[in-house]
Amino acid sequence: MELKEENLINIHHFLPHREPMLMVDYILELTPEKVVTSFEIKADNIFVHNNQFVEAGLIEHSAQTSSSILGQSFFSNTESNTKVIGFITNIKKIEIFGLPEAGNKIFSKASLISKYENICQIFCETFLDEKLLIRTEISLFIQEIK
Repeated sequence: MELKEENLINIHHFLPHREPMLMVDYILELTPEKVVTSFEIKADNIFVHNNQFVEAGLIEHSAQTSSSILGQSFFSNTESNTKVIGFITNIKKIEIFGLPEAGNKIFSKASLISKYENICQIFCETFLDEKLLIRTEISLFIQEIK
């Protein structure tokens, strides 16, 4: 997948996460029903052990990718100081097929299965080039902190 500067969406407008827990670099595509993200795995990432991005990192990356679908409703105004908190409420399915190494760039595609108010169920797949690394089906909850 080719990254074009003019097509990149600032992830900070759709996720409350910041370093060292931010596991998405860019949103490449975003609609109310789907999202495509990228993430370059740095050697100093907290989920890199023995030069591999471990399972917990892949799961967190999938969750952050997925939550940007629901999160966009809270961050529609990029000038606001909206603060949110989010939780994984359920993991229905996780299949891990491989672990990427530090220095690799991974891409994820997530799609909305269902949504009710601030709770949604999302299907997400993460790839290294054409190789499927992880497939998840998770439920998320996001709420604004007042």
